[in-house]
Amino acid sequence: MTGGNGKSKGPVRCAIYTRKSTSEGLDSDFDTLDAQREAAEHYVRSQAAEGWAVSPKRYDDGGFTGGNMERPALTRLLDDIERGEVDVVVVYKVDRLSRSLLDFARLMERFDRQQVGFVSITQHFDTSTSMGRLILNVLLSFAQFERELISERTRDKIAAARRRGKWTGGPVVLGYQVSADVRGLEIVPDEAEVVRAAFELYEKTLSIGATAKRLNLRGYCQKKRTRKAGTTKGGRPFDKDVVHRLLRNPIYAGKVRVGEQLFAGEHDAIVPLLQYERVNALLASRSTGRGKRKGRPEYLLTGILRCLPCDAAMSTSVAAGRGGKRYRYYRCRKELHQGGHCPTGLLVADEIESAVIAQIKELARQGDLKRQVLVELARGEASGDELRAQRDRLQERMAELNAEAKRLLGAFSETDAGGKLLAQRLGEIEADLALVQHALGDTDRHLRLVADAQHDSQQVALLLDDFDALWEVLVVEERRELLHALIAEVGVDPQDGVLRIKTRDRGQDLPAAEPPVPDEPTATEVAVP
Repeated sequence: MTGGNGKSKGPVRCAIYTRKSTSEGLDSDFDTLDAQREAAEHYVRSQAAEGWAVSPKRYDDGGFTGGNMERPALTRLLDDIERGEVDVVVVYKVDRLSRSLLDFARLMERFDRQQVGFVSITQHFDTSTSMGRLILNVLLSFAQFERELISERTRDKIAAARRRGKWTGGPVVLGYQVSADVRGLEIVPDEAEVVRAAFELYEKTLSIGATAKRLNLRGYCQKKRTRKAGTTKGGRPFDKDVVHRLLRNPIYAGKVRVGEQLFAGEHDAIVPLLQYERVNALLASRSTGRGKRKGRPEYLLTGILRCLPCDAAMSTSVAAGRGGKRYRYYRCRKELHQGGHCPTGLLVADEIESAVIAQIKELARQGDLKRQVLVELARGEASGDELRAQRDRLQERMAELNAEAKRLLGAFSETDAGGKLLAQRLGEIEADLALVQHALGDTDRHLRLVADAQHDSQQVALLLDDFDALWEVLVVEERRELLHALIAEVGVDPQDGVLRIKTRDRGQDLPAAEPPVPDEPTATEVAVP
């Protein structure tokens, strides 16, 4: 039925609107949209006596949801209604026009304003009467309920699949691709290297911005995606937001997030779970304490700068100048806490730090620092060989003790004599095994320390090749850490006006003898006028 529109007599122009939620099957010769239009045309022709005629324009929305009004054909239909080119809108079912009660009410308001009728050919009602509008609203309420129910079921199904660790679709993140065999995620080795580098760099720099810069300096970029048309998308440099999302994504630790909970995923992890938890704990702590650190001056030589006349450490100090400008100083801690006169006095932090940095850059250009690091690498390798040999000996001894214990246990079942002696020997073997296991644990721990020291030394040796460029991209925390790793002590002697810099070895000896004790770092003295 049609609602009376009160317009002058003449042809009743009927616009047929069709819609399908998905695009599946729309490329066939006769699809759902064609079926809806054909049924509507039959209905309009049955009303020919009333002067009804089908509008030649087609309003077909294929692959668009009825939950909103963002549909191209619907937009064209509303524009034509505003221009007065439509008298009646004909649909197959009410939910083809809209599944939202609020949206449908707005459409009916626009139809009424332009005196346009509305007909659903499979649900007989007349919108010109109050009963017809009531039935329409009831039908539409059920349509909206059905849409929301389907949405809830879909969300529950996706959540259940994710709780089982399954990948449920969506954009694939850097480091993974979709496996054609199991329709899950598999690691892309080249991209996984970028992800691991991001986690390692953040743990060293404690700065998202510095991590992004380092990744870009190494030539890394975001994930590249190839469209169906053959064009590529992505591949842009990293920025702080991208790095933060990467570090926060539990998928890299082999986990799947459902709400606030994490579940074990079916895919392989790229980074260890402990590393992911460490990084996210750092992110949380630095985010929480950001306001407290704001405005705090940074000092590069804290802990290594000493006052030679007083044989005391130098503490930090700050003074406010005109216009709110802040000036950084170092002062003798002995004078500060014990009083008296110190010949060193206040030292301008910028001047001392610049002098020390200039000397370290010069040593790096001359190759002295790198030679020192390479010597320490060789020492670390020798120490590692000794520790590995010691571990082999301990494992052999453990195998011998286990074999002897097995033989003694067999003797218990063969004879009743000597049971006390056998039990005594088993007790001794158990005590020896405990000692060997303890020694083996210590050896493994020191092997890990040596490996970490070697890795750090290798990284420093590579970075010292271009120390000037490296220094420019470091944040304050990294610069301080690097200076402390290279310098044992900076002495201030006001009598001759020089800084005495003692550089030290990067590594520490870990001898194979029990217990491993690190040697004191050696130092070379450099005078800086």
